[in-house]
Amino acid sequence: MDIRTESEIKIHRLQALMEELKLDGIFLKRQDDFAWITCGGRNYVGAGDMGNAGVLVKSDGKAFLVTNNIEAPRMADEENVAALGYQVRDYLWHDNSGEKNILLKLVPSGRIGMDFGSSSIADEVKKLRFSLTESEIERYVLIGSDASSCMEEAAFNIIEGQSEYEIASSIMARMEKKGLELVSCMVAGDERISRYRHPLPTSNKIRNLVQIGGNFRRNGLIICMTRYVCFGSLPDGLLKQYRDNQLIDCTYISATRPGCDFIYPLLEGKKKYEELGYADEFDKHHQGGPIGYAGRDYRVDFNTKGKIAENQAFCWNPSITGTKSEDTVIVTTQGIIPVTRPVLFPTVHLEVGGIAYDRPDILIK
Repeated sequence: MDIRTESEIKIHRLQALMEELKLDGIFLKRQDDFAWITCGGRNYVGAGDMGNAGVLVKSDGKAFLVTNNIEAPRMADEENVAALGYQVRDYLWHDNSGEKNILLKLVPSGRIGMDFGSSSIADEVKKLRFSLTESEIERYVLIGSDASSCMEEAAFNIIEGQSEYEIASSIMARMEKKGLELVSCMVAGDERISRYRHPLPTSNKIRNLVQIGGNFRRNGLIICMTRYVCFGSLPDGLLKQYRDNQLIDCTYISATRPGCDFIYPLLEGKKKYEELGYADEFDKHHQGGPIGYAGRDYRVDFNTKGKIAENQAFCWNPSITGTKSEDTVIVTTQGIIPVTRPVLFPTVHLEVGGIAYDRPDILIK
């Protein structure tokens, strides 16, 4: 599937939403929505929610890139705008009414839904992103393979006495060589692994055990994973706990099926925590949820509404104090498509719910 065909599918989804909401246009300017509609384009200068350019899709299916005169050349040249056939409309950077005037000229009725502002339709647009197209799946799997290789290469190069900052730098340098952008990078050594669920790197020097992971983005799609490296012998009981943690993660994945409520896997995972003797750990950290053009579209909890879509990406991240299991997958009616998986790491084979999984083991050096 080429990006023109992918774009047409997405525009048709937006047209259906316009009909439902009685709109004559939808303007997408959030970084995640822009990446989705442009099939991987970047409308930003720095990280954040909003970008510096937006795409207006009209009810007749015509699409326009709207931005200031600073961003217009790069948008046209480098972010799929020309390939998708979008018409570019730009305004002077100091014209504070420029964007609004262009939108009203293109859609005189003013019935335009936007993914920002006081009457945002971002939640409705987000749902249109859930079911990945064939070409998005192909991109995602390649992104996951590259990210896994980068993370695990960095892991093999960790040495005792390195600081968490140095390890994070090694991870990010490898990711950048593959065009993967940093969304988050977590590094924790030794006692910090048990102390914090979201351990940003510090000057702490590694002695025995290190946890590495994070979220990285390319073509707008975000992967998430976690890996462990140990020097010498594993702390008592750690391997069993890690394996139990992986069983909980695989329970989540096996229960994540198109058509099911979002909370169904959450309930199944919670039961697995209890069955394995870790009931108290469920409340100590969120369990993850759907991923894609955002680090998590939802952190699924017991109030999350809606159904799991066909070809939707997920990253569950169950944790037990001292361990976490985390990889990105795509769920389909035909089974699970791994996005991140062990590439260089030792592999453990698990089976849950009749589904076989290859999961990363702890790398012992």
